[in-house]
Amino acid sequence: MTEPDTRQPDPRRWATLAVVVVAALIVVLDNSVLTVAIPTILRDFHTTLPAVEWVITGYALTFASLLIIGGRLGDVFGHRRIFVIGAALFGGGSLLAALSWGIPSLIVGEALIEGIGASLMLPTTLAVISTTFQGRERATAFAAWGATVGVGAALGPVLGGFLTTNYSWRWAFGINVIVAPLAVVGAMLFIDRTPRPARRISIDVPGAVLVASGLFLFVFALSEGARYGWFRPLQSFTVAGTRVWPADRAVSLTPVVMVLAAVILFCFYRLERWKERHDRSPLFEFGQLRHPGFRYGLATTSVLAMGQLGMFFVLPIFLQDAKHLSAETNGFWMVPAGVFIIIGSQLGGRLTRYIGVTRVVQLGLVLEVVGLIVVASVVSPSITFSDLIVGWGLFGFGIGFASSQLTNVILSDIPADKSGVASGTNSTVRQVGAALGVAVIGSIFASLTVSKTVDAVRAASLPRALQSTAVAGLHARRTFPIPRGTAAPDAATLSHAVATGITDATRPALLIAAGFVTVGAFLSLLLPRSAGVPRAEPLVEELEAIEPVERDHALLDAPERA
Repeated sequence: MTEPDTRQPDPRRWATLAVVVVAALIVVLDNSVLTVAIPTILRDFHTTLPAVEWVITGYALTFASLLIIGGRLGDVFGHRRIFVIGAALFGGGSLLAALSWGIPSLIVGEALIEGIGASLMLPTTLAVISTTFQGRERATAFAAWGATVGVGAALGPVLGGFLTTNYSWRWAFGINVIVAPLAVVGAMLFIDRTPRPARRISIDVPGAVLVASGLFLFVFALSEGARYGWFRPLQSFTVAGTRVWPADRAVSLTPVVMVLAAVILFCFYRLERWKERHDRSPLFEFGQLRHPGFRYGLATTSVLAMGQLGMFFVLPIFLQDAKHLSAETNGFWMVPAGVFIIIGSQLGGRLTRYIGVTRVVQLGLVLEVVGLIVVASVVSPSITFSDLIVGWGLFGFGIGFASSQLTNVILSDIPADKSGVASGTNSTVRQVGAALGVAVIGSIFASLTVSKTVDAVRAASLPRALQSTAVAGLHARRTFPIPRGTAAPDAATLSHAVATGITDATRPALLIAAGFVTVGAFLSLLLPRSAGVPRAEPLVEELEAIEPVERDHALLDAPERA
């Protein structure tokens, strides 16, 4: 455990929390707000789907690969300074993206500049909370941060769909242009300067290069494996029109990139261990993994992120392709999840006073598992909004309980001067877990969708020609729009068959997500019971160590000593 913090509480701490929470919100929203705007951007820029997808993928890759570096820079140069630089970059990138005149300018603004800014901002938000709040207020602050991150992930498509439908997708960036400068002003007014380190700390440039390139390649392989093929090539990989990895190779690009990423990250590990042994200011001290809360908390977070993204990835596809909701209506159906996350985060923060932080995390994981199972049990082509409320409630409360307080556990034993890089590691693990969850669950869901839908179409009473055309279309594209001129009874039968197949694929995908969260629940049993709980005050510890008779006299003397 770290030593107890005897500082007086910062009177501006709640204003500080408001600043970092708003900053975390715009970062998380930016990760998901554009997904529903892809068709509109395609039309506006007269471009291709892979080009637009690179805007979103590029942001995720830049963000994930630089988080640890961003956290370390905060530890070295001060969290407020790095936060301000990150917010300024984020706002500048958003301005370029909002005014973009084509895909290249959109990629530079969103994927590159915003991604760098976000990687500087997010770790510092956690580090500021960790060093600003003490005692029971710490759980409350992390609850607010966790609610923000959970709501941002759930409501990003809602905001994106609303802005795209009623105004313009450019306003998804325009909001950041307004909020980011306000975050800079708020940081200058309310966030304390970080004390200068006792000795000059050098920047681990080789370590930064290794971890950034290794994580970039690893997340790329996870994110793009389904497109280029996990083992057998599905399409050529091109850069600026040049074929780097043709589709006629014996093996796809993905396993090659995976192996290269593993080699680079292993080299990073060996370099950092050497620097740690020789006190050469490593970028990341692997020795911090000796803390059980940090070690097992990161493991739990990675598995938990896999399961959570399974829900947020699979269910929207089901609602649009089987239930035939519009993107905007789909987003509004998911609003209750965000509301329950907010309520659950605040309730979880209060529960830490009675059952402890670790127990709140474990209870949240159990609620998430039950929520996923309940949603899987009610999905059907005729599902209604009210059918999802119970499952949403359990799942949302679970995220609210687990996510925020799990971060509290992870950072509880980390010294203040290393909280930035630890926060960056926490965020990196979340991103990698999310990418792995989408890759694994997404691949299984896609495969099941084809097989289940084809079976449903073949079992339906349809004309042979229409049936054959539909099966071929499903194998090629995983979806099949009903051809114009199809007789109404045949169109209804085909639509029902496709919806049934997608539903039959959704249930096992959600249960697999529940399985990942269950693994996280078992991992959470390894978390120390006292994680996230501040040590007793020195006087209390002293009283507990002496004999009962002496304790009575000490209690009588306590007011004078105070």
